[in-house]
Amino acid sequence: MFTKPTSSKSAVRDFPLHKKSPCKCCNTSKGNPKTNLSQSVKGYAYYKASAPPNQGGKQMKELTSYNRVAGYLNKVFDLLNEEYFESALSRPTITIQSTPRAYGHFSLRDDTWISKNGASHEINIGAGTLARPIEEVCATLLHEMVHYHNYIQGVQDCSRGGTYHNKHFKASAEAHGLLIDHDKKYGWTRTSPSDSLLEFVLKNGLTDILLNRNECTGFQIGGTGTHNGAPNIPGTGKTSSTRKYICPCCGMSVRATRIVRISCMDCNEPLHLAG
Repeated sequence: MFTKPTSSKSAVRDFPLHKKSPCKCCNTSKGNPKTNLSQSVKGYAYYKASAPPNQGGKQMKELTSYNRVAGYLNKVFDLLNEEYFESALSRPTITIQSTPRAYGHFSLRDDTWISKNGASHEINIGAGTLARPIEEVCATLLHEMVHYHNYIQGVQDCSRGGTYHNKHFKASAEAHGLLIDHDKKYGWTRTSPSDSLLEFVLKNGLTDILLNRNECTGFQIGGTGTHNGAPNIPGTGKTSSTRKYICPCCGMSVRATRIVRISCMDCNEPLHLAG
């Protein structure tokens, strides 16, 4: 939301569909036959398999409460910080507030939040955009982290009150796991996840957020859709770039970035694409 354009930089709501391409495969097996596949498929990235709780697997609690989502975003920040910035960024205060004209923002002031332990910047994720595919939420968070990184490095990556993203932003964002396209009004701001970011999401087993602020009439909670208070904005009605496959017998699940033919070696059954 552009309420104070001189003190924040915003990711404009005009994300294009992501580009897809085959990725180098990775065997994530750690020797537990009940929680991992013993078969890999060439050309597909990082399968993350998990067994149901009654077979010793850990099932992550669904992200359906505000407090849980807030903690989850902090976790994702730490993972992205380690992956793309060598953990060089101090954790800011991550907020979830309504931003009708943007997916998120980064505050330039280092004392946006103050406590007895010190002060911090703010990164906000729009409350009405949480229920997008998790790779899109990660792309938004990473977009704001690039602003944060550029601020620390003394790189001016925006003009026009912090809304127009210049080529310095484009270069830095593309060096840190994002794909950037040009917008006539806001510059190099149209953001989508690169293959490396999709692999990061799969590798870390990140799941969709099932919570969203109702900013428009008749929206439905889910992992996809235009839940952003502006149903007619182009580029927001996207489906996930990852697919979930489930064993019909034991419930073991796996995600992949493309359509695959794969079986559960425990049950000798092919995995079915989740509906």
